[in-house]
Amino acid sequence: MKRFVLILVIIFLFFPLETEAQCAMCRAVLESEENVKAAEGVNDGIVYLMAIPYVLVGGLFYYIYRRMKN
Repeated sequence: MKRFVLILVIIFLFFPLETEAQCAMCRAVLESEENVKAAEGVNDGIVYLMAIPYVLVGGLFYYIYRRMKN
């Protein structure tokens, strides 16, 4: 079983799949060069969605740290 898992890991590491990171609607908005404000808005939304989980996990670790310190 371990050998099978190791083979799968090697396959996934050395043969990456090319994927598209955006949905079709987001990609269509970003590919049209007419509306720069919309592209900036999509990028800002991505940053916002990326930052929230880090803030929540950081707050959780801070809470645990304070509880263990006392």
